[in-house]
Amino acid sequence: MEKKNKIFVEREIYEKDGKQYFSYFVKATIRGKDVKITVAPQSANSGIVDKNGYAVFDIVFGNENKLELITTPFEMKDATGHIIKGKTFSVKSVDENGQVYECQVKPFKSSDKALLNMLI
Repeated sequence: MEKKNKIFVEREIYEKDGKQYFSYFVKATIRGKDVKITVAPQSANSGIVDKNGYAVFDIVFGNENKLELITTPFEMKDATGHIIKGKTFSVKSVDENGQVYECQVKPFKSSDKALLNMLI
């Protein structure tokens, strides 16, 4: 059963080694517990975080600090013919000229994946 409330990916600045970076996350309350679900850029290689993907995040977010999480269901058959169902996640924005910027995202750690699945 899909939740109907909109879910947002937010970003905030943090400092490391004297430099400023953004962290990307979803804030939620699950069974009365406040959680912060970290998301990362989706890499073409499963299980690998694409460090250059953060530059893409910066472009997609532009001047915004909050974008809606877009959930897209998928279905495919594996080599044995079993059907695998799941969801992909992305964020997108549109600039003042109508140009669309979009980037896939994924939960950063397995605990983030579990929390996101509970939320969705």
